[in-house]
Amino acid sequence: MERPGATNGLRHVALFVQNFEETEAFYVDLLGMRVEWRPDEDNVYLTSGNDNLALHRVKEPLVSGRLDHIGFFVNQIEKIDEWFAYLGENNIKMFTEPRTHRDGARSFYCADPSGTRVQMIYHIPISVADGNVE
Repeated sequence: MERPGATNGLRHVALFVQNFEETEAFYVDLLGMRVEWRPDEDNVYLTSGNDNLALHRVKEPLVSGRLDHIGFFVNQIEKIDEWFAYLGENNIKMFTEPRTHRDGARSFYCADPSGTRVQMIYHIPISVADGNVE
C-alpha cells in the first residue's frame, strides 16, 4: 500500500498537567490561545486558530513525563482509516482502532519506534481553517 498522501503537519500536542487552572491561564491569558472545547473539568482543548493544545489534569506526580501524545492532522476523514491500514502494513504498533469522537473528529493512536504516542486525526476546525472541508 502507498502512503495516503501528506499530513497537514504536527499541529497537536497533549500535555499532562498538575497545575491545571494555572496552566490553562498561562496559555489563554498570557499566550492568547482560546478554549476550543472543554469536555469535562479535567480536560481542555486550546487553539490559536491553526493548532490544538490539549491539557489533561493529573493528580499524582508524573513518573514518565508530561507529554501525552503528539498529533498529525489529516484534512479528509476517510484518510484516517487509510493511514491506519498503511501504518499497520508497515508493522507500526497500534494503541487504538480508528474512532469518531463526539465532536466529529476521527482519529487513532499508534507508537513511533521510540514509543512516543502519535495520534493521526481529522479535526473539523483545523480543516475549516485550512479551507479543506469536504
